Amino acid sequence: MPGTRYRPPSAPSTAIITPEGHRALKVELDELWRVRRPEVVAALAAAAAEGDRSENAEYTYRKRQLAEIDRRVRYLTKRLESLRVVSEPPSDRGKVFFGAWVELEYVVSGDVSTLRIVGPDETSASLGWISIDAPLARALLKRGVDDEIEVALPSGATRVCILSVRYDRAPNAGE
Repeated sequence: MPGTRYRPPSAPSTAIITPEGHRALKVELDELWRVRRPEVVAALAAAAAEGDRSENAEYTYRKRQLAEIDRRVRYLTKRLESLRVVSEPPSDRGKVFFGAWVELEYVVSGDVSTLRIVGPDETSASLGWISIDAPLARALLKRGVDDEIEVALPSGATRVCILSVRYDRAPNAGE
């Protein structure tokens, strides 16, 4: 339908997470609920006490801020209930599964990179953590060392070779 704003619903994300990711979401929820929300509620009450709310920018800002916090709290509460924490490595540690650190060589350029396959709630480009739902992660699943794979990425097709698969930590993880 050209000209409409309709967007089909996105596919549900995989509901698995590493123990570190689960802890991080719980810390975020606790921070929002115990620290940020009371601060915003106090600031909102102070802004409301100033009088005319219709022209009070501080009051309007704090109401929006409170709504954003409440929305995130609701999301995190529901999401934490639905997530399954995967803490044990798979029985076949030579293959790529959830939680794996994978060292890849891009065949054409020769570049080497290390990435970790994690849940969609804990991805981080700066750490090299990609979602299990990402095209590259999907292509790597159940593959082993020395497997060469062609991956259809948004930037175009590329070939990668798996150099190593680990489940403890990345070879050069500096976190």
